[in-house]
Amino acid sequence: MKKIVLLIFSVAFIMACGSKRKAGTTTHREIPVKRKVIIPQKRQAAKKTILVKPVPPPPVSYKDRVQNYIYEYANIAKHEMKAYGIPASITLAQGILESGAGYGELTQKANNHFGIKCHDWEGDRVYHDDDLSQECFRKYEEANLSFRDHSLFLKHRKRYAKLFTFAPDDYKSWAYGLRAAGYATDKKYPAKLISIIERYQLFVYDREHSAAPQAQAVLNAYLNNNTAESYVVKKGDTLYSIARRYKLSVTELKKLNNLKDNTIAIGQLLKTSDESTNEF
Repeated sequence: MKKIVLLIFSVAFIMACGSKRKAGTTTHREIPVKRKVIIPQKRQAAKKTILVKPVPPPPVSYKDRVQNYIYEYANIAKHEMKAYGIPASITLAQGILESGAGYGELTQKANNHFGIKCHDWEGDRVYHDDDLSQECFRKYEEANLSFRDHSLFLKHRKRYAKLFTFAPDDYKSWAYGLRAAGYATDKKYPAKLISIIERYQLFVYDREHSAAPQAQAVLNAYLNNNTAESYVVKKGDTLYSIARRYKLSVTELKKLNNLKDNTIAIGQLLKTSDESTNEF
């Protein structure tokens, strides 16, 4: 009986030791799985539609308006002066004053640059507040038609006949004459026209036209004056080439014409002899 108990105890002891040794000698290890860390992204804010208002252009100064007006209509005014004898300066000054340098309401909607009312007009018309409410004014398809009608308006009305006795470049007489003939009721109308003409030097357009025939005559005289005693400088000429032509030295040619250097200009009349004269 003791042997049986001892045998059972021995077997149990051996089994217990074997299980501990197996557990202690296990070489298999679990490799930890790396977890993918997902970082939450920031939610993008919903795009807002932004309406960008157009930036208006900077306001144009009155001076710039006037200069633009002159640039655009000076040639028309000069053409009317040639055709009807009305000073270009007066036409331009009236247009600037009456039309607000092209920005006036009447000019914008009717191309009427001179505030001419309907009277016996049979063409298109618009109504605009002036001395009275909703007065009738002439309407034109293009600005140049307004300039032509202005010329005809002055030329064919007896009350403006005296204006055409004044010289075409006498803008002051024309300015006062327009007021006296009843073109405008404003007592300061002549002074305003004269101020515009002198401030922007519109009188040069009168002189340009009236002086053209005389200037051409002088030029023709110059061009026909290439004699043995004088010479008109032409394109490509030099003092050396001119001196050589007249068998002079450059020093002699400069002395004859009181020249301080070798600068000459096209159209310049040079003496080539002590006997030469300059009548121009």
